[in-house]
Formats: sequence, structure tokens, C-alpha cells
Amino acid sequence: MSTPETQTPDTDTDAPATTRAEPTAYADDPRAVAFAADHPVRPLPATGTVDTTPISTTPAAVGELDDIWQAVVRETRSRNNDIHLPISLAFAERLCRAYPEADAQLVRVAVLLHDTGWAHVDEGRILSEGFTGDWRKAAIRYEHESEGCKVARRVLPGLGYAAEFVDRVCEIIDGHDTRHVAYSLEDALVRDADRLWRFDHAGIALASTWFGMTPDVYTDRLGVEIIPELITEAALAMGTADLERSRALLKTGVIR
Repeated sequence: MSTPETQTPDTDTDAPATTRAEPTAYADDPRAVAFAADHPVRPLPATGTVDTTPISTTPAAVGELDDIWQAVVRETRSRNNDIHLPISLAFAERLCRAYPEADAQLVRVAVLLHDTGWAHVDEGRILSEGFTGDWRKAAIRYEHESEGCKVARRVLPGLGYAAEFVDRVCEIIDGHDTRHVAYSLEDALVRDADRLWRFDHAGIALASTWFGMTPDVYTDRLGVEIIPELITEAALAMGTADLERSRALLKTGVIR
């Protein structure tokens, strides 16, 4: 395993321009501009109940999504999605209760499907490109977003979801990793749910190995890099509470 001295993520920003759109291209998008104007306070204040207890105590219990889960079993077997996606959905459920004005069904379905595209890219490149160096600029990140939209368009219409709803799901999936701004409240909640799973001890166990980091180095990274990315007040409270619990559980202050 890498030693802590070799585990610092590469932050080189000189990757070829073809692998990532310029940040201003996203920030100047009318959807991003409108969302920022409508929600000028960051993190976004919660309007509902914020639950910061361990996520394992309240797993998502949305039975109406079972038909989608069953349609994407193959996709859940890729890159540990069978662990990542259910935990992310549980966090999404909590975020929807904290922001009841959001379209909860859109958030749930988008979270469930957001990473299914990993099953349709070159598996050998997932860790070698998607979790090394300046990973947000990796071409495979864009590929898995595009493939995830294809999964959504293949699965959802046959389950009775309207074309407009499918388009909204794909708008969220497309850019959930590579776009640095949110286009809507629902987009923001999906992005936060996708990040919050990393703070749970199960997420730390998996993701630290993907990045080739020991738990102490990875949890340090969560505090420095991921906490500031959280968009909503509720996600910030959940992530901070989970990170504190996980550090205590894994004794990262001692085992380093």
C-alpha cells in the first residue's frame, strides 16, 4: 500500500483541454446562473428537518423504486455500486426531507441511476484513470456520465416515466462528477448525496482503496476537499457529523 507521503492527490491543472470543459462554460450556463440567483446563500439553508444520525439507522425505504433497481442489477455490480448507490439514496432521502420543496422523485431516481454508466466503460480504466491524478478531468468520468444517461433512457420509459422526466434525470446525471456547479435544487441534492456516502465508514473503506490512500489520509482529504464542495446546509451538517464519527471509529488520529 502507498505510504502517506505518496498519497497526496495530484492537483495538476494542465491536463489536455479535450478532457474537460472550461469551468466558466458551466458557470455561465443560464441554468447555473438562475439557480445561483434564486439561492444566493451558501450553504443553502434547510427548510425541513436535518437528521445527522448514522445513515445505517435510516436506510432508504422507497419501495416504488424496486422496479428500477431490478432493471439495473447488472449496473449495480460494477465499481461497488451495490454499496455506493443504496447509501447515496439513503442520504438523498434525508436531504429531500431537509428540502421538502425539491422534487423528491426526481432526486431519488437520479441518485439511483447516476453512476450506472460505470458498468458500460472500460473496467480497466476506472481505477487507472478515474481515481488518479486530477481525476475530475479524466475522460472516463465524462464517459460514465454519458453512459449513465443511456441507461436512464433505456430503462425509465418502459417503466412508465414520461419523456420530460427522463430528460430532467439525464440533465442531472450529465455532469454530476465533471461539472462544478449545480443547475437546480434537485441537481444540488443529488450532488451532495453522491458526496455524503464517502463520509460513512463503508464509503471510506471502499473509496480510500480506490484512491490508494490509507483511511487517515483519506479522511483528511474529505475534510479539506469534499466538505467545502457540499452545497446545502443539511449536507454540511451530515458530512461533518459522519466524518467525526468515522475518524473516531477508525482511530485515524492514532493509526497514521
